[in-house]
Amino acid sequence: MASLIRDELLDVLVDEIDALPGDPFVRVAVDGVDGSGKSVLADELGALLRARGRSVVRASVDGFHNPRAVRYARGRTSPEGFYRDSYDLGALVRELLAPLGEGGSGLYRSTVFDLTTDVPAVALLEEAAPGTLLILDGIFLHRQELAPVWTWSVWLEVDRSVALARCVTRDGAGSSDPAAAANRRYVDGQELYRADALPQERATHVIENTDLAAPRLLR
Repeated sequence: MASLIRDELLDVLVDEIDALPGDPFVRVAVDGVDGSGKSVLADELGALLRARGRSVVRASVDGFHNPRAVRYARGRTSPEGFYRDSYDLGALVRELLAPLGEGGSGLYRSTVFDLTTDVPAVALLEEAAPGTLLILDGIFLHRQELAPVWTWSVWLEVDRSVALARCVTRDGAGSSDPAAAANRRYVDGQELYRADALPQERATHVIENTDLAAPRLLR
């Protein structure tokens, strides 16, 4: 169960999102490093908005990965490859963001690729009614190509060792040491992203989410 502090912040965020005008859709991005709590927050927002009677599409950028050969074309340890090549941005825009964008048809697909099996996994075409909220979680969502898309967005700020420890718990493997060689691709790739895209400046709000029970709205 969420803490009172977290509940209070969620109420503030949900009130704000619920009041956003659709065109005819609303696009919400929940961005942050791996382990920052993106999917948890996005799920909470989606559930609370549905409880208010809103139509919500919950999706993750992880449904739009590139094939392994593309992701590792610059080398398996390349930070730039992690940032530049992880996702099929064309498919993300074509199948999800444009259909749920200004003047969009509402006909969307929530996934196109299975990361685990490294094969296409194209979801069935679905139709969103006008007024639907898209809540997308994932890394690199404020990059140059995507930043103009969002009606509203949040960047989650988290202590790096805490975020990595959450990843270790989630995945059952890895190291929580930001300096570990195995983390170089991911830690340095995120630093490239932060320097290139300035997500903490582009986001509507910045939330300090190191303590999940007591997140703080920084901006």
